[in-house]
Amino acid sequence: MSATIKGPKKKAKSTVERFLEDPEQKRIFEEEHQEFLLSELIIALMDEDHISVRKLAEAAGVSPTVIQALRSGNKDNLTLSTVAAIAHALGYTASLTLKKKGEKQKSVTLQASKKSNHVHS
Repeated sequence: MSATIKGPKKKAKSTVERFLEDPEQKRIFEEEHQEFLLSELIIALMDEDHISVRKLAEAAGVSPTVIQALRSGNKDNLTLSTVAAIAHALGYTASLTLKKKGEKQKSVTLQASKKSNHVHS
């Protein structure tokens, strides 16, 4: 009778791990994940302050359709000024951070348009 020596078992990769090995799938996931996070943040801030879509849209100087699309994750190509206006209307400032690999990050505060106002709940 001979003994079989087995080495350490390799952990099987999950479906997500295999999916993300494809560079194109990883790029799509990362892009959509960012949109999802922004959508969830807007929803949470609106819920926290009990602000309606219509009230936020008016304060930010944008269409209610823009806010609703952003909440549902269907809004593509948001301008930086729109993001800044929505943040300002919610009582926040938005900033853009850029970081080059191996270098210090650089940030700039985004200015809200003059038409946006802070929402008072």
